[in-house]
Amino acid sequence: MRLVEGRADIADLDAFLEDIGEIADEFDCAIQAFDADYVVGESHLRTAVERADRAFDRGENVARERAVEILLYAAGRRQIDRALRMGVGEGESDVVVVVHSPTGDAESERAAAEAVSDLLAPAPAEAGADEERARARPRARSRPTASTARESGSSST
Repeated sequence: MRLVEGRADIADLDAFLEDIGEIADEFDCAIQAFDADYVVGESHLRTAVERADRAFDRGENVARERAVEILLYAAGRRQIDRALRMGVGEGESDVVVVVHSPTGDAESERAAAEAVSDLLAPAPAEAGADEERARARPRARSRPTASTARESGSSST
């Protein structure tokens, strides 16, 4: 698993999802973007990836796509609509993107992470969430999120 941190300025969510989906397909990796305010740290996302892999291995996954299953575990929810609040949406925000090769192909992860980083601006030094900020964040947003489009089938990821 690799993490890519940066600042996303998403004018068109569908176009951003399409770009992420093309990278995921090209390098055969699961790629999931998160609003950085919801991420407590690397171990938070590493645990989500491990649990998503285990769910797929056991045939217990809720989502069709591994990236969305990672989102579910990161959110601590098994309901997709409730977990989507952690995804990115249109506008400018700090993001953390998980790039994960289910087969453990480190070179594919590296190349995919590099391609994802090309979609983002560098994150400001104070970017990223700590536990207190993540817990203080409002639980509901009205804007569409990245995973919403992906799971509903409007993107190729």
